[in-house]
Amino acid sequence: MRRQSIFAAAVAIALVAWFAGQLGTAAPIPSDFSARVDNPWFPLKPGTVYVYHGVKDGQTARDVVRVTHETKRIDGVPCAVVEDRLYLRGRLHESTTDWYTQDKQGNVWYYGESTAELDKHGRVTSTEGTWQAGRHGAQPGIYMPAHPKVGQSGRQEFYKGHAEDHFQVLSLRASVRVPYVSSNHALLTKEWTPLEPGTIDHKLYVRGIGNVLEQTQRGGNERNELVSLTRGG
Repeated sequence: MRRQSIFAAAVAIALVAWFAGQLGTAAPIPSDFSARVDNPWFPLKPGTVYVYHGVKDGQTARDVVRVTHETKRIDGVPCAVVEDRLYLRGRLHESTTDWYTQDKQGNVWYYGESTAELDKHGRVTSTEGTWQAGRHGAQPGIYMPAHPKVGQSGRQEFYKGHAEDHFQVLSLRASVRVPYVSSNHALLTKEWTPLEPGTIDHKLYVRGIGNVLEQTQRGGNERNELVSLTRGG
């Protein structure tokens, strides 16, 4: 009888582990998270402003990312609020608010985004890509590991049919040169989504700064490089 009980318990544990694997991550515990994001590869200090210049869809692009002093609770988890404004040829084309949080181990999690594409008159034409963890089956994912290792991969977000980005760490000693900074010890990642199977993006991060360069390697012609950084006080 005792052997049967032990066997049943083992099967139950195995099933829980299997389902957790299918979901990508176990259910987060809110008390394990903080809106203070200080992972050195992706720091989000309130008041910090990143400005990127580049090209998107053949048009000159300017992307302004601002870490606000606001926080938002999503599914019980406190998140930092980051505003992202994309300008194409000087006109606001996309307005996005992203939500990030950090667990006790130092992993940065992505909890969703509210995004809107605008026409030349400033009217919203699409909100495709908007999602929030805990709604309609959407789940958070790890955006930046606490201690990235070559070969490490994971799912950054999951809202079936709308947001399914994945990443893989390719190098911890990549070379990068952009107007704001140069480094021979950058973190290089590959990103892709099954929703766009022909597209692969590369991102480079510099420790203590964050993302400094993003460019499409296959399936498009996009590039954004960091030109200025104003650190929050």
